[in-house]
Amino acid sequence: MVGGGLGPYQPGEFSDDTQMAVCIASVLAQGIDSMGHERALDAIARNFLTWRREGASDIGVQCSTVLRMTEQAGASSSISHQMTEVSKKRYEMGELSAGNGSLMRTGPVGLIALDDPHATAVAARRISTLTHADPLAEEACVIWSEGIRHAVMTGSFDGVRLGLDHLPAHRAAQWAAWLDEAEINPPHRFQPNGFVVSALQAAWSAIFRTPVPANDPATGSFATQHFRAALEAAVRSGDDTDTVAAIAGALLGARWGASAVPYHWQRAVHGWPGVASRDLVALAVSIARGGTCDKQGWPLGARIPLPADERERAPFVVAHPHDPGVFLGNLSAAEQGRFDAVVSLCRLGLEGIPGPVPSNHVQMWLIDRTGQNADVHYVVDQAARAVAALRSEGKRVLLHCAAGRSRTPTVAARYSALLGHPTAIAIADIVEVLRPHRPCLNPELEQALYTLAGEEFPVRDALPWYVLNLRQNGEEDVRESQEQPPLFGE
Repeated sequence: MVGGGLGPYQPGEFSDDTQMAVCIASVLAQGIDSMGHERALDAIARNFLTWRREGASDIGVQCSTVLRMTEQAGASSSISHQMTEVSKKRYEMGELSAGNGSLMRTGPVGLIALDDPHATAVAARRISTLTHADPLAEEACVIWSEGIRHAVMTGSFDGVRLGLDHLPAHRAAQWAAWLDEAEINPPHRFQPNGFVVSALQAAWSAIFRTPVPANDPATGSFATQHFRAALEAAVRSGDDTDTVAAIAGALLGARWGASAVPYHWQRAVHGWPGVASRDLVALAVSIARGGTCDKQGWPLGARIPLPADERERAPFVVAHPHDPGVFLGNLSAAEQGRFDAVVSLCRLGLEGIPGPVPSNHVQMWLIDRTGQNADVHYVVDQAARAVAALRSEGKRVLLHCAAGRSRTPTVAARYSALLGHPTAIAIADIVEVLRPHRPCLNPELEQALYTLAGEEFPVRDALPWYVLNLRQNGEEDVRESQEQPPLFGE
């Protein structure tokens, strides 16, 4: 994250591992069913060749040799078939072909068939064999891709072991022993880790042996922090650190979600061919959706239209009552682009928000619906800390969601708590300044504020005090706390 390393990398710039994953993801995001498997493989192969010529900041010996020989072979009716044949011939000639280069990029493959482990395994083998024909490399990609698929669907790491079911029995037994070895030894034990087996072992050791923190939001401890702790353990394994981290990070991200990535990492991450963290998220979601967007064009639309009731609402911005350098508003106000930095709490199109540079625009995955956030406490806290970090840099910050009525006041109140204000007072002051715009916090989000502060959630007989207050003052169309809030911006 500080830059440098293997070469003149900028802070947060990803290396060849993620560059190659983007080559795969940009194809899979179009939907394999719509393209056909052969066309998809050809498109991936062409992307690899383009990457080698134009974007490779680093490249392994195996990938470099196969891609170079494929280009030298000239035109072919199927570039993927030609690349695979080059890869297989090298393996058959006894050339070392079990490097970690196909495992490091397999993350997107785990998303293409979330309900079909067999299809995931087949795709993992075929995409691996484009450059790495050794069965060890193929098997590693099958195991890890199933681990990723299963983690997305169940929220557990059990899929790594389940991936063994897609290998021949004698090969599954060998990999089970290698996984056992990883679980009883620290990550640095598996050096050098350019070999695909030791790379997978180092990544699995970092994940398995890193304790999941206790979930105690009031003390700043969140189970989600396992993502960062395990990833740092992977980096500290030494040797081919960017690759071990890429392997571990794909599975950790599948288990804990995009929201687990610390906000300051999200601000920094970028790389070839000109993509930032929000673009990576959009690619992943599009793959998982089979290459389709929803009726609003998400996740790949340039802009996400507001619901009809919100399109009629005028843009608004009000100053935060406890920090005049922070402003609270809705999506319409954010699209006017008048701020140094923006923290967005709703879905956006790929165009983002006009004005701030990407590193000054933080997007948090926060859903205004009870039970839909994987770790609501961590996300609310991270969003508030992102505001605090941007303010510490002297920036004028806009905090917004689609309507500015629920998610925005929630995070604004958490920011107030970070400044030292009791939760009840923070909520009261935030609601007061937003009164003309009819604020109404989602009850789950409101309760998260008290939990984060280590305060007891006030027991109410009926409606929150601020809803009663708004009604007493003649406000109309205020939702009751017992009602399910609409999906603003979804």
